[in-house]
Amino acid sequence: WRSPAGSMGLAAPLSLLVLLLGRPLLGAPGQGAGTWSRFARLPYPQDQLFLYDTFPDGFLWGVGSAAYQTEGGWRQGGKGASVWDTFAHRPATPPGSVPPEPAGGDVASDSYNNLFRDVEGLRRLGVSHYRFSLAWARLLPNGTAPLNPAGLAHYQRLLARLRQLGIEPVVTLYHWDLPQALQDAFGGWASPVLPQLFRDYAELCFRHFGGQVRYWLTTDNPYVVAWHGYGTGRLPPGVRGGPRLAYRAAHHLLQAHAKVWHLYNDHFRPAQGGKVSIALSSHWIKPQHMTEKTIRECQKSLDFVLGWFAKPIFIDGDYPESMRSNLSSLLPEFSEIEKKYVKGTADFFALSFGATLSFQLLDSHMKFQQLESISLRQLLYWISSEYNNPQIFIVENSWFVSGSTKRDDAKYIYYLKKFIMETLKAIRYDGVNVFGYTVWSLLDGFEWHRGYSIRRGLFYVDFQSHDKKLMPKSSVLFYQKLIEKNGFPPLPENQPIEGIFPCGFAWGIVDNYIQVDTTPTQFLDSNVYVWDVHQTKKLIKVDGVFTSRRKRHCVDFAAIRLQISLLQEMHVTHFHFSLKWSLILPLGNLSLINHTLVHYYQCFASELLRVNITPVVALWQPMAENQELPVSLAKYGAWENPETIQAFVEYAKFCFTSLGDHVKFWITMNEPSVKNLTYTAGHNLLKAHAKAWHLYDKEFRRSQKGKISIALQADWVEPACPFSRNDQEVADRILEFDIGWLAEPVFGNGDYPQVMRAWLHRRNSVDLYNFHLPYFSEDEKKLIQGSFDFFALSHYTTTLVGWEKEDALKYDHYLEVQMINDITWLHSPNRAAVVPWGLRKLLKWVKSKYGNVPIYVMANGIDDDQNMVHDKLRVYYIQNYINEALKAYTLDNINLQGYFVYSFNDKTAPKYGLYSYVANQYEPKPSMKHYREIIDSNGFPGLETPELLCPEEIASCPECHFFRTRKSLLAFISFIFVAFIVTVFFITYYSKRVERRYK
Repeated sequence: WRSPAGSMGLAAPLSLLVLLLGRPLLGAPGQGAGTWSRFARLPYPQDQLFLYDTFPDGFLWGVGSAAYQTEGGWRQGGKGASVWDTFAHRPATPPGSVPPEPAGGDVASDSYNNLFRDVEGLRRLGVSHYRFSLAWARLLPNGTAPLNPAGLAHYQRLLARLRQLGIEPVVTLYHWDLPQALQDAFGGWASPVLPQLFRDYAELCFRHFGGQVRYWLTTDNPYVVAWHGYGTGRLPPGVRGGPRLAYRAAHHLLQAHAKVWHLYNDHFRPAQGGKVSIALSSHWIKPQHMTEKTIRECQKSLDFVLGWFAKPIFIDGDYPESMRSNLSSLLPEFSEIEKKYVKGTADFFALSFGATLSFQLLDSHMKFQQLESISLRQLLYWISSEYNNPQIFIVENSWFVSGSTKRDDAKYIYYLKKFIMETLKAIRYDGVNVFGYTVWSLLDGFEWHRGYSIRRGLFYVDFQSHDKKLMPKSSVLFYQKLIEKNGFPPLPENQPIEGIFPCGFAWGIVDNYIQVDTTPTQFLDSNVYVWDVHQTKKLIKVDGVFTSRRKRHCVDFAAIRLQISLLQEMHVTHFHFSLKWSLILPLGNLSLINHTLVHYYQCFASELLRVNITPVVALWQPMAENQELPVSLAKYGAWENPETIQAFVEYAKFCFTSLGDHVKFWITMNEPSVKNLTYTAGHNLLKAHAKAWHLYDKEFRRSQKGKISIALQADWVEPACPFSRNDQEVADRILEFDIGWLAEPVFGNGDYPQVMRAWLHRRNSVDLYNFHLPYFSEDEKKLIQGSFDFFALSHYTTTLVGWEKEDALKYDHYLEVQMINDITWLHSPNRAAVVPWGLRKLLKWVKSKYGNVPIYVMANGIDDDQNMVHDKLRVYYIQNYINEALKAYTLDNINLQGYFVYSFNDKTAPKYGLYSYVANQYEPKPSMKHYREIIDSNGFPGLETPELLCPEEIASCPECHFFRTRKSLLAFISFIFVAFIVTVFFITYYSKRVERRYK
C-alpha cells in the first residue's frame, strides 16, 4: 500500500511541517470559519503527500454495524416490529414493475443467528472495539415494558463473547429502528412523550449491560432521523411533515439525548465509569470561490447539518445563530433551563462520516450553492476549532463498492486509506484530538435507502445463500495490517537515498519536435539597396543589380542559436527530438525532398555537437494528424499497408545518409501508441523497425559508429489489491499488452508474448470476437529478435488495475480490467498520478524480462499549472523520479545509462516544459534550475558519497573545465591580446624612427 515518497526533495520533516501548519486554537462558535482559508494556505505539495507515521499509543481501532442492517431475525425471539420493518414491507413499487430484491432487513446478514460468526470476524481483524446497536424493539417489543428475555439474552451473549476476546463494546441505543408501536401510539419523535420513553429504555440498557460497556452512544445521526424521517419522508417512518415537523422531531431527539446523559451521569457513571455521547454525521463543503461570502455560506451549511445538534450539546444549549436568523418561527425554542440541561451532555465528540449518510442523504439546499468535498481532515479541524477542541471518536467511516463486487474491493480500500491518512494528518499536523477510528462496517448488510445495491462491509456476505458465511475481502487484510502497525510506519524503500550516477550518464531533455524556422537571414539576400536619407528614410531596392549569392551557413538560422543557448543553460548532455517524416519527404518517397528542412536538421545537430550536447534523433513519432506520416502513406492505410514498411526503410536510409555524420544516437519509432494500433499495424511497424535497424547495422554503423533502437511508452501497472491473485494476473496481462506487445519480439524471443496469444484465443473462442494477432515467419523472427542496441522507454505515471467490475466508465471489457484510482496519490492538474516508485518497479520488470540490457529513460515528466508557484509539483516530480532511478541503478543493479525530462518548453509541449513561453520569451522555471542542480551533482551526493573521477576529468585539472567550456571567449581574448601586442610594437617602432629623424 505504497504511496509517493513523502520525504524527498520538497517533503518537510514532520516537526517542520507541524510548525508551518500551526496548532488549532481552542475553539469557539464561528471560529471554524477560518478552516477554509487555513487549508488554502498550506505548503504545496508537502501537505498533500502521503504521511508515513503511526497513530498515538493506545489509539482505538474498530469496526461497526447496526442492528437493522445486519441482524435479520425480524420475527424471531419475540422481537417487535420497527418503523424500518414497516417501511421496508410497504408496497414501494407500482403494479407491474419489478420489486427490489431482496426486500429490507428481514434476514439481511442474519447476525442474530450467527453471533459467533461475527465475533470470529472481529478476532481475525484484531480490533480493539466493536460498535453495534441494540434493537429497541428486540428488547422492548412494544417500545415500553415488558422486557423480552430472548432479546436480553442475545445481547448478553454478545457482550460476554466480546469480553472473552478483550474487545471493547461501543453500544448505540438507537440506530433509526424505532419500535413501530411508539410511532403508532404517539407519532414517534414528533411527540414530546418520546424523550421520557427513550430515557426509560436507556435505563433498562444501563442496568443490564452497563457493567460491560464503557462507551455509549444515545442516537445515531439525528439529522437523518429528523429531516428524512419526519420532514421529507424519504426514510422511516416516512412522514412528510415538512421542515416544521422535522425541526420539532430534532428538538425532541436533543431532549431525549440530554435526559439519557443526565441519567447516566447521575445514577450510573459513579459505579460503571463509562462515557456517553451522540453520533453526529456531517458532510464537508468547500467554497466555489474563496470569498468572505462563500465561506459564510459554507459555515452556514455545516451549521444546518452538524451544528444543528452539535452546538446545543457542545457549546451553549441553543441552535446556531445562522439557523435562528434564517428559520425564525420554524425552529423550536429552548428555555433557559433547557439550554443549561442540554449544554455539555457529551463526554466526547462521536463523528460519522461516509458516503451514504454524509452526502447522499444531504439535501441540496443545505449546501447553499457551495461544493461538497470528502475531506475528513478539514472537517476534523473545523470541529476542533468550532467546539472547543473536544476529544473526537470517529464512530463510523468508509465508502462503498457496487453490490456486485465480491471480495477484491480495491475502491473501498483506497477510500479507507485516504480517510485514515487524513485522520493521521489531523492528529500529527493539526493537533486535533482524535482517539479512535471505526470502519463501517464489519460485514455487508442492508444499506438503508440503497438496499443491497452497494456494499460497505469488510467481510463479504452472499445474501442468496442459506448459511450466510463471512468471506474476508481484500480490505480485511489491509485493515488487519494497518491495525498491527498502528498506522503507516515509514518503510526503507520509501526513503530517499544518496549517491551518484556513473561516468558518462546521459542527462537529457526532450522536445517532440524542435522549433523549425527556415526563414533566410538578410545576409542571403543578393539584391542591392540604397538608403533614401532625404525622403522616405527607407531602403530602396535597385532593380537589375545583384551581388554574388553566398553559400548558406548554419549561423543563418536564428532559431537554432536561441534553442541551443537554452539547452546550454540547462547543462544537459543529450537532447532528444523527432524528425518530421511528413515534411522531409512530403510524397513519402525520394521523388520530392525538402532540402531546406534537411539542412536545418543538419545545422541543428552540428550546433548541438559544437557545444558538447549529443543529439538523440527519432525517425518517426506518431502525432494526431495522419500519425505524422506523409499524406500519401496515411491515405492508403498507414501502418496497415505493408508498403509503408519499405517506405520507412527508404526514409531511414536517407536520414542516415544525410544526418548520420552528426547523429550517433538513433530511435526508429518513438512512443508508438499501442492504444491506437491495430495488431496488423503493430506487426508492420515492428518489421519496419527491424529492417531499419539492420540497414544501419550493415551499411552505416562501421563508418558512423552510432547506436539505434526503438523507444516504447512504458507506464507501470500495479495490482489494485496486492493480496489478490486475480488482480496480479490482470496487472501482468496489461503489462504484456501495453509493453510486451512491441518489446517481446525485439528484446525477447522474436514473437509476441504468450499471454497475448492465449488471451486473444480465449476471447475469440468464447466471446466470438475476431481479434487476429498475426504470426511472424521464422525469418521474420530472426530479423526482429535482437534488433536493438539499448532499451529506450518513456515513463510518466502508474496505473492501478483490478478484475472486479466497479465503474463501467473505467472498465475495459476487451481486457476485462477495471481502472482504479488511489485517491491518496498526488495528482497533476490533468489527473496524472505522481508515483515515483512506479519507475523503479518498471525498470526491475524490464531487467527481469529482458536481461541486463542498457536502459535509457527517454521521457519522464508531468503537466502543471501555468502559475509559477505550482511548478513545485514538477520540482517534486523530477527530484523523486530521479531518486527512484538512482535506487534502481544502485540497489537493483539496473544497467541504467540515461534519463531525459519531458519536456523542453511550453511552446511545443504546453504545461510540460521546463521553460515557460510567454510573449515570445522563454523563461526558465524553478524546475529547470532544480534539474540543472541534479545534473551538476550527477545525482544526489551525500557527505559519505565517494568522489567519482571520470576519465575526461582524470586527464586534466579541474580548473581546465573553465577554459574548455569557454573556447570562443578565449579565442577572442587571445586575438585582442595579440592585436594589442602588435599595435604596441608598431607604435614603439615608429616612435623611435621619428625620434632618430629629428636628431
